[in-house]
Amino acid sequence: MIPIAKPLIGDEEINAVIRVLKSGMLAHGKEVEAFEKEFAEYLGVKHALAVSNGTTALDLALKALKIGPGDEVITTPFTFIASANAVLFQGAKPVFADIDPKTFNLDPEEVKEKITNKTRAILVVHLYGQPADMKAFKEIAEDYKLYLIEDCAQAHGAKFEGQKVGTFGDIAAFSFYPTKNMTTGEGGMVVTNDDELARRVSLLRNHGQTRKYLHEELGYNYRMTNIAAAIGRVQLRKLDEWNEIRIRNAEKLTRGISKIEGLIPPYVDPRAKHVFHQYVIRVTDEYPLSRDELQEKLREKGIGTAVHYPMPVHHQPLYQKLGYPRDCCPNAIEASKQVLSLPVHPAVSEKDITYIVQTLKELSS
Repeated sequence: MIPIAKPLIGDEEINAVIRVLKSGMLAHGKEVEAFEKEFAEYLGVKHALAVSNGTTALDLALKALKIGPGDEVITTPFTFIASANAVLFQGAKPVFADIDPKTFNLDPEEVKEKITNKTRAILVVHLYGQPADMKAFKEIAEDYKLYLIEDCAQAHGAKFEGQKVGTFGDIAAFSFYPTKNMTTGEGGMVVTNDDELARRVSLLRNHGQTRKYLHEELGYNYRMTNIAAAIGRVQLRKLDEWNEIRIRNAEKLTRGISKIEGLIPPYVDPRAKHVFHQYVIRVTDEYPLSRDELQEKLREKGIGTAVHYPMPVHHQPLYQKLGYPRDCCPNAIEASKQVLSLPVHPAVSEKDITYIVQTLKELSS
């Protein structure tokens, strides 16, 4: 089976964990601080604050901005549910704007139509590793005096017009889940150039402590461990090379798939460096099999796939209970019925790519 995802853990990561275990300093400490410094330098930002996972990173980003009840945050319905749920955690309201059907990212024009006097922020997701149109979103945020939040959980090292994602907005969140372009096992990072936002994130992730046993406000245990940070430091050094392999694998897949009627390979914005956390095709009505039928046939042929995502967030039972209309965001609804992710990670070989493309061709006839 060619897996849809494969965490790459080698001797360097194992030895780094052993070093931390032997030190006896397992919780948040100097290893985490070193990882934060290196990640900030990699992005070119002032502050990087390591946390327990990508969801807590989003939660802290919103808390640092003091988003709360009565506030609205505009975001995408076509993403993993954590992006929107982080808004609910604040007692605020996620407002869904539709996506650009080519990039799968938020459409800036759709966002502008959703702005009200209750809107406090735009939460942009760089989906599948493709940067959103950050030039447009920065202009909107400035024009309407809104906070700009970046969800970079799937876009480590991606760039828009030569600038790395995570550096455009007021604050950004990353995830280091095992299937991401780099991992710490579980983990996340909040990044910002704002000193006060960094101070608040640092305070809130550690029980609201200004110093040991002095708690200034209600905080949380959202810390990263030294064990996770040790893995992350090694993975960060390999990230750019792995991203280049993903990009090459994607280009090879696209060359083959673009010749198959009924399958649409991923669009790459010419202004962007897409790092292909996922390689996502559309399976249209012109293909002889439905998306779900194709997925099953590929499984039988030993090719792992996934659907990211089979249901837009506003169709989820939770959001239906909250009264969200089902007919909102038709582009997101259509995408959820067509998208299929194929293996693109660095462990995918040239032979694997040839087999994937050949299998798709055979199934199309």
